[in-house]
Amino acid sequence: MLTRSIIAGLEVLDGRVVNKTKFDKVADVGDPAELSAIYSGEGADELVLLDVSASKEKLPPFFGMIERVAKRVAIPLSVGGGILTIDDIIRLVSSGADKVFLNSMFVEDPLLFARAAPWVGPQALVAAVRARRQGEGWVVDVKSGTEQTEVDAIEWAKTVTDCGAGELLVTSLDREGTKNGFDLDFLRELTWRVNVPVIASGGTGTKEEMADALKIGEADAVLAASASHPSELSIRELKQFVASKGLPVRL
Repeated sequence: MLTRSIIAGLEVLDGRVVNKTKFDKVADVGDPAELSAIYSGEGADELVLLDVSASKEKLPPFFGMIERVAKRVAIPLSVGGGILTIDDIIRLVSSGADKVFLNSMFVEDPLLFARAAPWVGPQALVAAVRARRQGEGWVVDVKSGTEQTEVDAIEWAKTVTDCGAGELLVTSLDREGTKNGFDLDFLRELTWRVNVPVIASGGTGTKEEMADALKIGEADAVLAASASHPSELSIRELKQFVASKGLPVRL
């Protein structure tokens, strides 16, 4: 059985880490570099940093913040938000990001993966699949969950992996920030249909739900966002619980 990963997720608004519910109410949690160092020290396998300000306001990525965070962590760093061009991707990797994840731009141009790969390598390119349930299936949402398309999320995920995406970061917008658990049906359907690692995101509130995403949803990793802030469950506690359920993790 492949080793599962627990990934710490931080969302940044105006240069500060925030905890939120469906991009509505937000609470200031702390400094991105300081919190990233804490999660790295706690044993997180990776770190995901989303610049919400850049995504919502069509601003370029905050490269200086990425440089500060990269200097404080000893684990892979994935970043997203405000990425519009191949030059943005190259500069983020040069600033210290190990991976970049993209959503909105790939709906219109999935072949961008193939064009970007020669510059940064396919291992650095992650497709962020943000989906919402519609009828018996799921459709893609873009622009930080504020614009729904009619694009089938499963088929779109297959398209971007066929174009060269090396990993999928999957968020159920119906569950994001609610702490009602992952959409296990969506996760299971997606993992069966693609042949790249799948990271589950959006909705986790308990260690039991996180283990379910890995075991029942068959995800390769889970992104602990609201569940991983210091006042709640720690990364170390989450990993110990997942291991107790018979799932291999790095302790």
